[in-house]
Amino acid sequence: TRMRAVIDSMRKYRIHPIARIVVAKDPLLAVMREEWAIHRKDAPSQVWLDKNGNPWLDPTREQVWRYAADLAEEAVSLGFAEVQFDSVRFPDEPRVIEDGLYAHLDGRVRAEVIRDQLGFVRERMKPLGVPMTIDVFGLTATDTTDMGIGQRWEMFIDRADVVLPMTYPLHFAPGTYGLGNPNAAPYETIDNALKDIAQRSKGVAGAAKIVPWYQDFSIGTPRYSAEQVRLQILAGYANGVPSWMLWNPGSRYSEAALQRDSV
Repeated sequence: TRMRAVIDSMRKYRIHPIARIVVAKDPLLAVMREEWAIHRKDAPSQVWLDKNGNPWLDPTREQVWRYAADLAEEAVSLGFAEVQFDSVRFPDEPRVIEDGLYAHLDGRVRAEVIRDQLGFVRERMKPLGVPMTIDVFGLTATDTTDMGIGQRWEMFIDRADVVLPMTYPLHFAPGTYGLGNPNAAPYETIDNALKDIAQRSKGVAGAAKIVPWYQDFSIGTPRYSAEQVRLQILAGYANGVPSWMLWNPGSRYSEAALQRDSV
């Protein structure tokens, strides 16, 4: 197939092919399988919609996670060397806590649901022989709650081989870590976030390796360039975190920030 040819070419040029699979925030599947979607408490026959008018899959349904695991098996069979699960969470809209109707909470809190489901997926992944990684909100190691989305650090850190927190300075509120504008202080923000991560992971048996996402995009000021990206990378090195990933929604990256380092 064409996909196999593309992956073969990537491997030839020593590019590590990662399959990203979105779990709960999949409106296409939620439309096709309405019975798997979050429904409304006030109208159980109707699907709950987020602020953009999109349905979400119900994280309490094992079918949703089984579907993600099935996709992972197919991806590995095509030649992908790693599987990255994204949106392993409940919707990040507070009103869903009151308005959403779930099929199988079964007395569990949200963080327990996510822990259980990740455990299920990991068992399915073990025979595939490739790393299982998960994307999580960058604030999860600083916030001591589940942030309303079911992501509580100690509950998921041992449920994957690698955890990729989205530690974008833009996402940290003014005053966090004593910084008036964390977005304008990329080194200090990442330095503090990674220290929180190390502290929260300490003592958790089987804690995953950390590979943080860094910000290579701009919203408002300051505008991010190679300097801001490089400062995030250096903060990671200073905290003993040699690996990292960059995010830019248009895939336009600051090449000048990418240097060959020995760490």
